[in-house]
Amino acid sequence: MTDSKPTRLERIVTAGGADAAILTIDHPPLNLFDKALLEALSADLEELTANPPRALLLRADGKLVSGGVDVHTFQGLTVEEGAQLWQTLFARIIHPLEALPCPVVFAAHSLCLTAAFEMALACDIILAAPKAKFGLVETVVGLTPSMGGPQRLAERAGSGRAREFVMTADLYDAATMAEWGVVNAVHEDVDAAARALLTKLADGPTRAHAATKAIIGAWRSGGVAHADSVTPEVSGQLFGTEDLRNAVRSFLEVGPGKATYTGK
Repeated sequence: MTDSKPTRLERIVTAGGADAAILTIDHPPLNLFDKALLEALSADLEELTANPPRALLLRADGKLVSGGVDVHTFQGLTVEEGAQLWQTLFARIIHPLEALPCPVVFAAHSLCLTAAFEMALACDIILAAPKAKFGLVETVVGLTPSMGGPQRLAERAGSGRAREFVMTADLYDAATMAEWGVVNAVHEDVDAAARALLTKLADGPTRAHAATKAIIGAWRSGGVAHADSVTPEVSGQLFGTEDLRNAVRSFLEVGPGKATYTGK
């Protein structure tokens, strides 16, 4: 345990002038999700929601990404208190993270268990180091993962694999997670790769990225027909943005790939 704040939120500016953010879990020795870490993450996400960057990187310092949840968090809870715990974590962490109107990247450099992996599954893109391992091991205390892990894992990997992953409580390596479509890419230097991707995404058409998230969110909640129904309005709004107008003009004048974006 440490008396210092268990997270670190940094605001940076890319070489292209885009505002980006890096949220680091730094709660030694094991980056356990206890009350202090959960409160810090909630506060950071409130700040990010109030003033969104153009891209966010979620990462961790230390030997582990996280050893999981501090089991003291569960001790003595009633049925009602247990349900309220999960409602609070959805409302203050998972849903705000997913709702950010910008790309969110998660970088896993090593062991990533339970709540940390559930947060990763709420991000847009997951990168991992070759030695990273992932697990939802809540069955060791008679629980099932309840911060959205099973359903978001099922969305990426299929329901059969999600059931296997949760019910066995085994650890799965980065290569397997990439094969399953859960991890987007595996990099030897995952932190450098994640920071490079953060810069690329932050320098991009932020409003278009937000529209992509909205359309995919509609698909997640209602399937292709629902996504089709919202796409005209969501995508149509982009024709009112400076970025689209400037990028179209740049394309016509000097060809593709030369436009710069301001996020407006």
